Amino acid sequence: MPRIRKAAFIGALLVPVVAGGFLLQARSQREGAELLDQVMTLVNDRYVDTLPASDVYEKAAAGLVKELNDPYSELLTPKDLKQFSSRTGGRYGGLGMLIEPDADTKTVRVVTVYPNTPAEGGGVHEGDLIIRVDSLSTRGWTINQVSDSLTGTPGTKVKVGFARAGVATPITGTFTRAIINVPAVPYTISLGNKIGYIPLQQFNENAADNVQAAVKRLEDQGARGIILDMRGDPGGILEQSLKVANTFLPQGQLLASVKGREGPIQIEMAKSAPLAPTVPLVVMTDDRTASASEIVAGALQDHKRASVIGVTSFGKGSVQTIIPLGGQHGGALRLTTARYYTPSGRSIQATGIAPDIAVSNLTDKEQSEADQFSQRTEASLAGHLDAEGAQRNTKMPTIRPEEGKKYDDFQLAYALDRLDGKVVALPPVQKQAAK
Repeated sequence: MPRIRKAAFIGALLVPVVAGGFLLQARSQREGAELLDQVMTLVNDRYVDTLPASDVYEKAAAGLVKELNDPYSELLTPKDLKQFSSRTGGRYGGLGMLIEPDADTKTVRVVTVYPNTPAEGGGVHEGDLIIRVDSLSTRGWTINQVSDSLTGTPGTKVKVGFARAGVATPITGTFTRAIINVPAVPYTISLGNKIGYIPLQQFNENAADNVQAAVKRLEDQGARGIILDMRGDPGGILEQSLKVANTFLPQGQLLASVKGREGPIQIEMAKSAPLAPTVPLVVMTDDRTASASEIVAGALQDHKRASVIGVTSFGKGSVQTIIPLGGQHGGALRLTTARYYTPSGRSIQATGIAPDIAVSNLTDKEQSEADQFSQRTEASLAGHLDAEGAQRNTKMPTIRPEEGKKYDDFQLAYALDRLDGKVVALPPVQKQAAK
């Protein structure tokens, strides 16, 4: 009997505590709504210039998303949404280069120059900073502003100024915009001894089809090994990454899981039979391998289907959802809604995928010089989601090219040798990767 009375007493105590929690939450929401209403009314009534009411609401909404301090969440206007869709679809009118914000210079940096495009023909280099478009300085512009100014009707011209490391004066060129078809896999070749090479440069809507077609071609040619090169691949469409992973993993295996703040919201399994299930596979990564690329690398690594060779990947383990907005505004909200995890339960967020064998294209001296500049990874972005207790591995013993010896691509040469059987064991390492 005493136990029953005690339980009942505790239960009675819980009611006002829970109710109190709801009351506090309701009061907080009411006070927040009052603050927002007061500020918007004052701006509407007393700001020095008259603003349309629709503009006030749009700026308030954009400010809210911006103040999340999340590097990926943003309010997309109808024009932004159209451009975003065209970029992920792999076809747009522009110059043919992938760009990203550069926090140090408050401009944007060229990450990739696509082949057979106006950018390549005009001599644009990866790493160039875009400092002017036509007569305007781009300092302080958002990446969308720069993208808007570079894209446009095919056949029209745009003048672009670049700053390039080691070149004292800006480089200026006039480019003619063209329809840019960005293939996920620009080509497939055999590197000798029937080792197939597949460079996967982005996860657009054609990525899985491109990879599967490449694998089938290599199988028909009798490939005895395949290198899937995802260095510099910034990611893209999540669904495509799952299909690419399924290309090499059997039906029923876990590919990735997606968890929001309320727990698991997606468990992704391989849905079809793989291609080339017994062909040895190497995946190549670098510090620009991000997002969808990391899902593929993590799945193949966890299931021991491939050896990952290169350096630790970028570490973008968050999921953004494009949520269409109704009403007169249109457009959409791009919102960070979840994190994704590898089959073994590893979060990639801010930590990246550490390679099975760390191989760099930089010598010790070149790495030391590179370390003098800030290294851009997910963990370096302002407002990035936390790493959930894990740490980015920067201390792996790393194989590097010899000083004074020239390689077109030391990492690729190592991967090729390993698949070809010339590398039978990890060679001794004198140095560690730079921190």
